[in-house]
Parts: sequence; structure tokens; C-alpha cells
Amino acid sequence: MHILVIGAAGMIGRKFAESLVKKPLSADHASLRLTLADVIAPDTPAGFTGHCETLTCDLTQHGAAERLLNGRPDIIYHLAAIVSGEAEADFTKGYAVNLDGTRALFETIRQVNDREGWKPRVVFASSNAVFGGDFPDIISDDYILTPQTSYGTQKAICELLLADYRRRNIFDGIGLRLPTICVRPGKPNRAASGFFSGIIREPLVGQEAILPVPDTTRHWMTSPRSAVQFLRHAATLDLSLLGERPNLSMPALSITVGEQIAALRRIAGDKAVALIRRAPDEAIARIVAGWARGFDPQRALALGFKTEQSFDEIIQAHIDDELGGRIA
Repeated sequence: MHILVIGAAGMIGRKFAESLVKKPLSADHASLRLTLADVIAPDTPAGFTGHCETLTCDLTQHGAAERLLNGRPDIIYHLAAIVSGEAEADFTKGYAVNLDGTRALFETIRQVNDREGWKPRVVFASSNAVFGGDFPDIISDDYILTPQTSYGTQKAICELLLADYRRRNIFDGIGLRLPTICVRPGKPNRAASGFFSGIIREPLVGQEAILPVPDTTRHWMTSPRSAVQFLRHAATLDLSLLGERPNLSMPALSITVGEQIAALRRIAGDKAVALIRRAPDEAIARIVAGWARGFDPQRALALGFKTEQSFDEIIQAHIDDELGGRIA
């Protein structure tokens, strides 16, 4: 099995590639071949002795998609994107990366399909940002897409492209609307949602964290562990079960900032909570206010996608996976 991961240097891409090495999707471990690509060179997963090609590649550049698809992978994971805050701040770059790069990939697959009949499976990482505006507290699977940010608009357009290319039998496609991933390890990125992780991640190692929104802010979150499992499950799922609607809202937890802090207190105590400093930021609050607060993802649940049952589990997963089971 040949798997191409675009965006493999990112946190989810890296963790997903590592999971493929630890627990292959196929029983035949020796048959696994990886192509890992990003705008910076990804690392080969530790312990992998099979064939792994790492590429530095920018999908917005002419010929990049052809280069990525040269090995005719069986499954293509398209995880690369400019994150929400950056896409809002840089209109041109957001559309170039999130939309034009995706279109170039899909169109190159079509061209090869026309010549050779090659039909890979494409797993596209979408986002809950495709919803916006005056939506209900709980969004059903039948709710229309009403993005209120450039990032959400770009992802919504790509979802429509994925559905159309799939309808025309160019590739087998599935789009996963990923919740906000929390707790993200490493340094903060430019995502407007970054503070959801920061108010947990930093206090756990004895560092101050900035909270720019009220404690009552509610959001839809899942762990990196669950996100990786979503991607793995999408590789083996019978895509005929999707019908004509290949884009799915993934399960997660609808949690307020106050509930996050309460979970942090239960696990790490008052000392950790005291490191959260409230510094209201109207720009971030305005962006976050336009995001979905909760979903009823019955289609994804029925298809076997799963997530945590409490935010305590999400914090503990971060402690176990990133801090060696210990906190400051």
C-alpha cells in the first residue's frame, strides 16, 4: 500500500505518519510505502525501515502536483493548509494555498485518471469553519454551509470540488471536517483557535498562558489522538456508505473555556490554573464567535468515527503522549 501525506510536517501529519509505522493499515507491514510531503522537509517516522520518500513541495507551484503523484499512491491524504488566523490576515495567500493548491491536486489526478484510469482514494482535511453566521447551538448533518471567514469559505469550496470530482468517478473521496484539535503540542501557531490549547499546554509545564476570550466561550474540540484515528478510519471505510454526501462532520466535545479550566484544575490543581492570564482580544473573540459551538454528527458516528467522552481524557492524553505522564 502506497500512502501519500501532503502536509506531513504538520502536527497531525507527523502523528498520523508515526501511527502508520506503529500500526499499519494493512496486515502486510512490509508492503507499506510512504511519501511524505510539505513545504518544509518532513521527517521519516522513527523506526520505519520500509520505503519512505520525503519531499519538499509547495502545491501552489507549477508542476508540484505532478511530482507528488508520480508514484501513483493508493491513498492521498491532503492535510496541507494555511490556518484560520493566517488565512484571514493574508487573503491572497489563503486562497492560493487552501483553494488553488487543492484544485491543482484534484485536477492533476483527473488528468492522470483520463490517461491511465488511475483512481486513488483522497482523504481531505476540511474544517468546522465551513459553518458560520446565525447557526443553532447544535448543528445537524443537514445544516447548510454558511462560512463567515475566508478560511471557512476556502474549505467549503474544496468540499464542493471533492464531491464533484468524486461524482465524476475521478477519485474515491471523503472530506473530514476536523474539530479544533486540543491539546496541540509544541509552539503556538497562527490559528485563531490556538489559545484553546495554550490555556492547557502552557500551565501544565509551569508557563503562563493568555486567554483572549470569556470563560463562557463554547467550542467543538477533540484530541490529536482522535484526529489521527479519524484519518486512519477514513482509509478503510466503505465509501459507498457515504452516498452523494462525502463530507462529514467529525465527532468531538462541546466544551466551554470554563469547563476546560475546571478540568485543568482537577488534573493539575490551582497552581496550574493560576498561570492563565485573561487578556481580552476583540479581534480573536469576533472570529471565534462566528464558529460552531456543537454538532450532532450522526452520520460520522454511524460510520464508526469515535472521540473522547470528557475533556479530562483529552488533557490526560496530552500528558501521556507529550509530557511522559508527568506535569510541572
